[in-house]
Amino acid sequence: MSSQQLIVKQRPVLLEALYAGGSAEPLDCVLDLLLAWEVLVWEDYLSIRVSEKPLSSNARHLLDVVYEKGEDACGLLLSAFKQVLPEEQKAELCFGKECAVLEKKTAGSAASALLTDRPELVRKLRDNIDGALNVLVKNGCFTINDCDGVQLPVYTPSQQVRRLLDQVRFKGEKAARTLLQYLDQTEPTKQNPEVEKHQRLDRMRNFSASPEILLYQKKLRSSVASQSHFLSTYGGTGRFSLDDIYTDGLLEVMDASGETTTLELKDVVGPVGILNKDADTALVSGEAGSGKSTLLQRLHLLWAREALLTDIYLLFPFSCRKLNAEHRTLSLKDLLFLHCCWPDRSQDEVFQFILDHPHLVLFTFDGLDEFKQGFTDEERHCCPTQPVPIPTLLFNLLQGTLMKGVMKVVASRPQAVGPSLKRYLKKEVHLKGFSPGGIDCFVKKQYSDPAMAKRVIDSLQGNTALLSLCHIPVFCWIVTKCHQELLGAEGAIPQTITDVYLLVLQHFFQRKSSQPQGALRKDWLEEHLDTVLKLGQLALEGLEASCYVFSGYELQKSGLTEDDISVGFLIYCNDLSVTDCKRYEFLHITLQCFFAALYIILNQCNNRSAIPKLFQSQHRPQKCLGHCVKHTVDETESHTAEKPDLQITAQFVSGLLSKQHRNLLLHSCPAALRERKVKQVVKSISKAMQRHFKSIPRPVEGEKKSMHAMPSFVWLIKCIYEMQDNSIAQDTMAKLDVEHLKLTYCNIGPVECTALAYVLKHLRNPVGLQLDNNCVGDVGVEQLLPCLNNCHSLYLRNNNITDDGIRKLVEKGVCCENFQKLALFNNKLTDACTQYFALLMKSKQNFLSLRLGNNNITSKGAEQLAEGLSFNRSLQYLGLWGNHIGDRGAEALANALKNSTTLIWFSLVDNGVGSAGANALAELVSQSKTMEELWLNKNSISRDGVECLIKALKTNSKVKEIWLRGNNLTPEEEEELSKQESRLTF
Repeated sequence: MSSQQLIVKQRPVLLEALYAGGSAEPLDCVLDLLLAWEVLVWEDYLSIRVSEKPLSSNARHLLDVVYEKGEDACGLLLSAFKQVLPEEQKAELCFGKECAVLEKKTAGSAASALLTDRPELVRKLRDNIDGALNVLVKNGCFTINDCDGVQLPVYTPSQQVRRLLDQVRFKGEKAARTLLQYLDQTEPTKQNPEVEKHQRLDRMRNFSASPEILLYQKKLRSSVASQSHFLSTYGGTGRFSLDDIYTDGLLEVMDASGETTTLELKDVVGPVGILNKDADTALVSGEAGSGKSTLLQRLHLLWAREALLTDIYLLFPFSCRKLNAEHRTLSLKDLLFLHCCWPDRSQDEVFQFILDHPHLVLFTFDGLDEFKQGFTDEERHCCPTQPVPIPTLLFNLLQGTLMKGVMKVVASRPQAVGPSLKRYLKKEVHLKGFSPGGIDCFVKKQYSDPAMAKRVIDSLQGNTALLSLCHIPVFCWIVTKCHQELLGAEGAIPQTITDVYLLVLQHFFQRKSSQPQGALRKDWLEEHLDTVLKLGQLALEGLEASCYVFSGYELQKSGLTEDDISVGFLIYCNDLSVTDCKRYEFLHITLQCFFAALYIILNQCNNRSAIPKLFQSQHRPQKCLGHCVKHTVDETESHTAEKPDLQITAQFVSGLLSKQHRNLLLHSCPAALRERKVKQVVKSISKAMQRHFKSIPRPVEGEKKSMHAMPSFVWLIKCIYEMQDNSIAQDTMAKLDVEHLKLTYCNIGPVECTALAYVLKHLRNPVGLQLDNNCVGDVGVEQLLPCLNNCHSLYLRNNNITDDGIRKLVEKGVCCENFQKLALFNNKLTDACTQYFALLMKSKQNFLSLRLGNNNITSKGAEQLAEGLSFNRSLQYLGLWGNHIGDRGAEALANALKNSTTLIWFSLVDNGVGSAGANALAELVSQSKTMEELWLNKNSISRDGVECLIKALKTNSKVKEIWLRGNNLTPEEEEELSKQESRLTF
């Protein structure tokens, strides 16, 4: 197939590679190479890279321009893709014949060298842009305005470099020569992260602090330890030692190429996963209830005990929730000493130590998503002694304008972290909640009686919907607290998040009831309606003002009594900076949202816009709840409710209005009012879904109609699931007309899988469901099974799926007629899973594609898989890239496939295959009547093996290409063998 044909055939995949994730870096890297290879001229570049146009438009224009330039240009474009793309994406592309890059010509001028050497110049300048700008200014080539234009904060470091090169080329020969001379004199230095770590430790060992600093460090450690030692539990009636209750969550970090790595707690501030070495802020990102605050608390406690972060001399923990209550202007000194730990003496000396040794200091900020003001870098502040408003102080610390060099760890829900803040992140760590083993571990720690713990675990294992909820630590905690209600439940076992929170509501009122355990009346909600409404009004007003901490005066104004507080939904919180009044907070932000939802449902005000505004999807959060309550804040203040909190509240509103809770609300909410609100929710969800469906672009000719869903789409799906009404799900899916539904990088976990399956099982026509790069796991796979027959293709790359998840998937998959394609690249599969795939191959004679790349399958697994393949008469694509198949496995697979009448594409790239395996594959090549491509790159095949393949090709004209790059051949052998057979690609 020619290079031009490959560009057309693979256009959707190439386009996605150029702008996946919204980053312009892949497109820019490809453009750099094409400029250097003279495929593009400067005018082409300017017409393609138009900043005012969407990235997707620029990418499409690039493919069009290169296609028009002919076969050679297309070949070089494919070569550029091969250099730029990560291995995972390259494995799915065909790059055609190797197109020789012309030998680099000697540049006739410095200005022309900026193009011919552009990729190398971009690499060199990333670490030297400040020095380059200084030299250009010093030599009169640049003005200060030019420098400011290059270093605008909207540009990433790489974009700043490219803008610099473009500006220098525009300035002329002198500027170009000055820049190149500077780079010739500058040797880039790359520090190994481990070496850097040891150097820091050496500095610590050799560092000698004064007695005053040692005294302050001792007091700070003691203060942090006392705050972190206990984990508050429900109602403030008990406390658990963090040591006894803490359970590790699943921590992952993603590198620039999209590869994920599992981390331990100590790695949160370590070198693994660094994306921007010049930044100082590490983000711990996770959904509400995923355990971010507890993780930071554990980090603090281990530092205080000198068991972790031993290279950190002083650690200052902050709560953004409590910083909201600080209305004074503060300097950095005030912030540290008033909100963390006051030095008993020598305050100036301690503060000077912090300023002089930023690399020995760590700040942590918990709950950035709960901070009233969204991040902005418009107001710069760099003076540590000048008082400024708290937002200005916080934001300048995060971006490094203030206290550059101090490491910052920020915990937040992902929705609160926009592109403006992401530019200043050193790394982003994703907290995915509990693993299945983590759930068991957490439950066992909650009970002193092992038999009771086993009963709860067995109950969860018998209810996968509830088990999927327990991957979120806060839900798992609720279930363990309400185990008596759970184990003694009459009727339906909790299925939805609303069910779980009604369970905890019932549990708390049960504790206050004078009736025997389990004897709450059926109208218990009506009995406690007054308390619920008062708590709901407080919760709603708090969300409206982005307020999560309440004074005793605010509670009193809401009519809350000591009896109301003692129920346990509000707990006392220590605010070290405010000692003149008690402050309270809801047990968890999700509980505050739940009470707000209860108020929206049970409050009998006549305003009809409460629910529609709650569901409005807008780019900026706005007031949408305040009309339900009387304002207690100054109308001139621009308080806004946080969109993630509104989405959680909307989920609870949907769940409370479900048919199964109709009897519960019977005496608390008039039937007519309830039905009106149900209709409002249904209409709001329908309108929001229509906005999504209308945004689906028309497919380009030759491409499938595809919908790349956003996280808000997942939220609407969860609202439908909370309502537990099949007719709503059916009506919604009747309007979805796509062939491919893409939900990559949407933080899809088991909870979301439950909701997706509930809705997608009502699709009119089967779709390809792409869930790559999420956190589905084995439990999530099980939750997806109800909709499997409505998926002709299922893509689950990089999802922490193990052999057990595959067992459940195949058991269901063999019964699903429409299910035909499966991709499981980069999971945790071993030989144990291949027996299930063998069963799939035997049982489904319409299965078309199986891709199992980058797992841990050996020759033993390949032999098991081969046994099933020998019975299959439909498979067209088999991908086993990056496993450990070896010669024995290759021989087994080749023998099983040699009689296939359908196989088109087969990949054993990077599998340790030698010449013995190649000999067996040669027999497959000679006998196959359908195979077009065989991929054997990065193996250990020698000349003998290749000659067997050449011999086989002589008897089979159907095979178009065999890929053999990176095998045991010399360049001379590759050249000689390629002359013997043009279909070999080296």
